[in-house]
Amino acid sequence: MNYILFDGDVRTALLPLTFTRPVADIRVGILTIREKWEKYLGYTTSTITEEYLEEKYPMVELAQNIMLNASYLPNEVLATMVKNLQPNEAIFKGEDVIAFYTTDEQEEVNFEDYKQIEFEEDCIQIKNTWDIFSLNDVAIRSDFELITKDRKSEPIPDTVQCVGKEQIFIEKGAKLTFCTLNATTGPIYIGKNAEIMEGCVVRGALAMCENSVLKLGAKIYGATTLGPYCKVGGEVNNSVLLGYSNKGHDGFLGNSVLGEWCNLGADTNNSNLKNNYAEVRLWNYETGRFAKTGLQFCGLIMGDHSKCGINTMFNTGTVIGVSANIFGSGFPRNFVPSFSWGGASGFTEYKLNKVDEVVEVVMRRRNIEYDAVEQRILSAVFEETKAFRNY
Repeated sequence: MNYILFDGDVRTALLPLTFTRPVADIRVGILTIREKWEKYLGYTTSTITEEYLEEKYPMVELAQNIMLNASYLPNEVLATMVKNLQPNEAIFKGEDVIAFYTTDEQEEVNFEDYKQIEFEEDCIQIKNTWDIFSLNDVAIRSDFELITKDRKSEPIPDTVQCVGKEQIFIEKGAKLTFCTLNATTGPIYIGKNAEIMEGCVVRGALAMCENSVLKLGAKIYGATTLGPYCKVGGEVNNSVLLGYSNKGHDGFLGNSVLGEWCNLGADTNNSNLKNNYAEVRLWNYETGRFAKTGLQFCGLIMGDHSKCGINTMFNTGTVIGVSANIFGSGFPRNFVPSFSWGGASGFTEYKLNKVDEVVEVVMRRRNIEYDAVEQRILSAVFEETKAFRNY
């Protein structure tokens, strides 16, 4: 069977993270949503997404296909139902379609002609950017069970102090030295070639993906995810770094999501709680205004390729777009549009040719080419976000 993940209605609510990737390639827990589906189904997947992303994330359509709503995280029960779908059948959760069977000959899908199967079990849906950190604890626990089932961890080094050993899993090539791990509050997964340096103190749940690094003396609270090749120091609480991003120095990051290729300067701090303990509002790309989150704790949402200078201070509930460069004293505004250059004293447009120069250097440091496909994606995002840059 051929499985195709589609963005669905939540794509706009997940901006700025979905400016540069399909919903399926958001990381929550240990794995991306796509990786979760592929592990449960035993097949690779392709994607229906925005036109400017199709070159990097093409759709593969065969004679028979099952379409999957990428905002839903799979579990064993849901995956079994999906595998058993027959022609003209669809799985619903309330009014939302989770999966449906289709063929390449169908010009359109009318669910009134389908047998609608209700999914009555609990499952996780990522509907908003803040769901990524809010639901990260349960996602890490689910992924930990999936990844480590019937497998044996590498031994915990003698220099490591730990409690809850049965909830610690170490992949080959990982390095741990003179650190403290507490897995009684949630599982701790240390991926291939990841490193925890001396003096780090960790409370689960924690997911460290391949080649990620915790720097000397870092303090990590659950539920936190470091995507591949991330480097983190200082204090981090309930945050998700999707991959290739750095918070390499002291400073606090809490209840936040950073995209890929982001960098926080030394002693950058974000607020995750308002002084009056009021509900946090976040910028909503669909309405063009700030909207309620229902959360008391909510920090920073930062799109891919954005960076900030040393001693940057972010207010509670700040949204930074793609490829913004923030520096200077004071608090920048709570919404910084994509391709912005400046800080609390004001912003100007970050020119695309200058962006390309920086991105090429940054990606080359990880031995990844900033190719023409990536350039076209950033160029498309630059054009799509122009309306927000009315400084």
